[in-house]
Amino acid sequence: MRYKEMSDKEIIDVHSGSRLGVLGQTDIEINIQTGKIESFLIPNYKWFGFKKEEQTERIQWNMIEKIGKDIILINTEKN
Repeated sequence: MRYKEMSDKEIIDVHSGSRLGVLGQTDIEINIQTGKIESFLIPNYKWFGFKKEEQTERIQWNMIEKIGKDIILINTEKN
């Protein structure tokens, strides 16, 4: 699956049930030796999504439980 195919999917934490964001609004960390995605960096927004805070949440690739048609389910307790 290409990143472009995943970019519109919402990221949901199965442990807390919270919505973390949309994959297309995140940054990614790629291992330059293997070319594989290591993690997603989800920015924290405030003021109705207009101002990005300095703090981001790192979601490791191994936290992904399932990639569905519309959402990506992650387990933040897995790390």
